[in-house]
Amino acid sequence: MDMASLPRAVELASPGARNPRWHPGGQAALHSEIFAPAGEASGAGAALALALDGLRARGNDADAGASAEERSILWVQDKAARRLGGRPYRPGLPENLRHRLIHVAAKTPEDALFALEEGVRCRDLACVIGEVAGNPRALTFTASRRLSLTAERHGVPLFLVRLDAETDLSSARMRWQMRAAPSAPPLWNPAAPGHPAWQAQLFRARSHAPGEWILRDGKSFLAAERLADGHDTHGEQPEEKVGNMALVGGNG
Repeated sequence: MDMASLPRAVELASPGARNPRWHPGGQAALHSEIFAPAGEASGAGAALALALDGLRARGNDADAGASAEERSILWVQDKAARRLGGRPYRPGLPENLRHRLIHVAAKTPEDALFALEEGVRCRDLACVIGEVAGNPRALTFTASRRLSLTAERHGVPLFLVRLDAETDLSSARMRWQMRAAPSAPPLWNPAAPGHPAWQAQLFRARSHAPGEWILRDGKSFLAAERLADGHDTHGEQPEEKVGNMALVGGNG
């Protein structure tokens, strides 16, 4: 055996070698959690942006995504989440999504979890978005694992927003901390509102290294500007095109 062909120990120990960095347009996890403050609606917006980014990525595959942008999206909220953040505002959604949204107003966290699990069992749905406030007793590690296994068995992505919650035990494959970030100035009208933006920290993922980004939602793409962290090297990173997504590296 040629020992020179084997990977070096330092390469095997490198988080980047084992876990490639997340980028827009990449393979989305089938169960993600997004922790966000309730007072700024950043969690719901980020969940929708990540969900649509995943659907566009699947749409690049003619077999897997041919009908992904035609199927309905299930949005489930418990009573506390509706009180904190309000219901989804249908006229504010992308035009091609307004008639495809199915909203479930659950009374309790238990009812919300039941609706979420039933949703990810339905392959006729493009994805499922959920909002649950705080750390309800019903959302145990066992309940989280049921959601993960069901989503992966049926191939329906789940994005669960945790409003004003502590980061407890969970089997979610990707876990994010999100908060609102300043929008970039509009190109033509400085007085106009900019596109939504979030400061996003991926603090746990099965297949990606941790990292932090500024995410900006455009009309047909999600752009990510990577912030400095311990895994980056110093120097300016070039812009990388990923399909119709843009990944812009920051200084490490």
